[in-house]
Amino acid sequence: MSDVRHVLVLPDRDCAEEVAEALAERFGVAEEPQLVRDALAGEDDAEDAQWLVVVEDPTGRYDPEQLDALADEYEGWLEAE
Repeated sequence: MSDVRHVLVLPDRDCAEEVAEALAERFGVAEEPQLVRDALAGEDDAEDAQWLVVVEDPTGRYDPEQLDALADEYEGWLEAE
């Protein structure tokens, strides 16, 4: 099976950190997700940054719909690849 990467987009760092914790609790994600600050194009202000939670899923075991629902709880979404 090919490597799969899920990218959840969140409005701020606090939400991203909470989602990363929830991934371990709800989905049993063993490897800690990567948190990445993603500044919006043309914006210099740190307040205008989104945060990405990157989840590696080499076996394809995480349901994208459930990941999207989790991100939605924090006013975010699952990025379509």
